[in-house]
Amino acid sequence: MKLSATIAGLILCLLGVTGLTQGRAAVITDQLGRSVLVPPDPARVVALAPSITEIVYALGQAHRLVGVTRYSDYPPQARRLPQVGSYVQLNLEKIAALRPDLCIAVKDGNPIAVIRRMEALNIPVYAVDPRDFDAIGATITEIGRLLDAAPRAEEITTEMAARIARVQRRVQGIGRRPKVFFQIGVSPIVAPGTDTFIHELIEMAGGENATAGSVPYPRISREQIFTLAPEVVIITSMARLETFEKVKQEWQRWTQLPAVQTGRIHLVNSDLYDRASPRLVEGLEQLAELIHPRTAKGDP
Repeated sequence: MKLSATIAGLILCLLGVTGLTQGRAAVITDQLGRSVLVPPDPARVVALAPSITEIVYALGQAHRLVGVTRYSDYPPQARRLPQVGSYVQLNLEKIAALRPDLCIAVKDGNPIAVIRRMEALNIPVYAVDPRDFDAIGATITEIGRLLDAAPRAEEITTEMAARIARVQRRVQGIGRRPKVFFQIGVSPIVAPGTDTFIHELIEMAGGENATAGSVPYPRISREQIFTLAPEVVIITSMARLETFEKVKQEWQRWTQLPAVQTGRIHLVNSDLYDRASPRLVEGLEQLAELIHPRTAKGDP
């Protein structure tokens, strides 16, 4: 993604959503084009994905949260909130028992059948679909408007734009882009295709995604890895550090790979790369340092 498009998108998203009015419920069009009747000051909010939980906390609106999904572990205090299942397996009974006046859903993961049953119970469900940095900025802005936190949303998206610009300046004019293999999970080996957050992050950080292609998350065999000959290997997983180290040792046995020969095998926190939250910028900064360690340490 070009710098100008990304920064412009994040700034334009500050214009927010239309339809929200003062003092009464309003019909809002969500990111899926659905019309949702949203109360003007929702006091009981259920976040239906960890990324939504992070955004609500970042906006300073945690006091509205009455429920979250499993693995909503950032910030740490989110773990103390009632859980309503995982974001891919929502528990309708637990959601209804919390008496929410607004649920915030994500298209990629939340089961549509459960969402429709929630709507049949007159539970407002506002859905977002953040698939790149621009859409993440728009999501933060829209949730900020819904939760009466527009000024804070503007602060967050403005800071994100500035940090993205800083990374782009640091990697601008690099001679070549190292081939990056980004391993998601441990077994099977899965990597990102072109239409993913991680592909965008790799390119913005000055790398070449070794597994770019039409399949979003292809499974990769060991034979394919040898053919790809990655220069940098990034390993991410929700598993514990002991498992990370075991996987790293597996890679180090493949001594013919450029990344192994130069010792460029890195373990990273998956939450910084697969959650559509403000922390994705932290993942971008980390990735830039791993791909271009001399270039990324400080402004030119």
